[in-house]
Amino acid sequence: MGEPLRVGVVGCGVISNAYLTTAATAPDLEIVAVADLDRARADTTAQRHGVRALDLPDLLAHDDVEWVLDLTTPAAHEEVALAAISHGRSVYNEKPFCATVEQAQRVLDAATAAGVALGGAPDTVLGTGVQTARRVVESGALGRPVAATATMACGGHEAWHPQPDFYYAPGGGPLLDMGPYYLTTLVHLLGPVTAVQGVATRPRTHRTIGQGPRAGEQVPVDVATHVTALVEHASGAVTTLVMSFDAPASLARPIEVHGEEGSLLVPDPNRFDGDVQVHARGDQWRTVPPSAGYTNAGRGAGLVDAARSTDRRTTRASADVALHVLDTMQTVLRAADTGTRLPVASTCVIPSLVPLADLTTPGSPDMTAPAPSARAAS
Repeated sequence: MGEPLRVGVVGCGVISNAYLTTAATAPDLEIVAVADLDRARADTTAQRHGVRALDLPDLLAHDDVEWVLDLTTPAAHEEVALAAISHGRSVYNEKPFCATVEQAQRVLDAATAAGVALGGAPDTVLGTGVQTARRVVESGALGRPVAATATMACGGHEAWHPQPDFYYAPGGGPLLDMGPYYLTTLVHLLGPVTAVQGVATRPRTHRTIGQGPRAGEQVPVDVATHVTALVEHASGAVTTLVMSFDAPASLARPIEVHGEEGSLLVPDPNRFDGDVQVHARGDQWRTVPPSAGYTNAGRGAGLVDAARSTDRRTTRASADVALHVLDTMQTVLRAADTGTRLPVASTCVIPSLVPLADLTTPGSPDMTAPAPSARAAS
């Protein structure tokens, strides 16, 4: 087996614990060091997970770092990524890939010029839930896919998050926060997006924090908190997408895909696993055993995928897909503002299916070497 992929982590917020926990159980990864603008937070994180804490310049210059995992806020993704690329490091960004498509494109251009690799969350799409669903679609069991629904409906993160301000400031909202999970899954299942229509509303101007030291404090709402979109895929399928912070509760399935010969229930795309169910025409709902994707997966599966690729640079959690999803979301919001159907300028290549494999067992590079899917965009 090859050496583990050596990773430096930038940003020690809450999500860093999930990535570092995965790295501790995935022999294909080694965390070299962590860094954060708050050095005390970096020290605490490093102590908790048994790794080193460094200042950012030292981490980027560290000879052992192959990939930089950027867990900073979206507004900082471009700056951190460009700094890492200037040091010859490959970069994996948390979602969304950058705050804007223009920033993301500058990062992609810089990486191409420097000859380094890029990847981007969400990597939940690489788990058994979405990958098994994708195998069902590609098997032809549904016939030709014609439609899908995708629904994320909750009452808002202020009910549980002690610092929810970001979710209601520019760059936040349900679409940019949760949309990457749903749209990345839909792209894997139905192909790239070609055009969108949208409606976006903001029923409330303030939200009240529900717990923590700021409980009872009101947060201004400066973004749409309910977004409905029609999403047209290159395959011809059309998705109805609902992303809402204005629904107290919902029994809607996260994602349903409907074909001419059957329907498919896809588990929560914010998780790596979950039951996949199929209803063939004239039959009944049946649960499909996991047949593809990483088992025992967690945040960081996209980096494990890179470690197991032949070149240690290619990951199915690709920047190509991440940029296309970001472009799709921003186009939805523009379509809502203008009241028009708008084309999505970008496209992407759909990565190959993930063979059924255990994330916590060292993998053969050849076993998961990504290759473009037969459904890749032309």
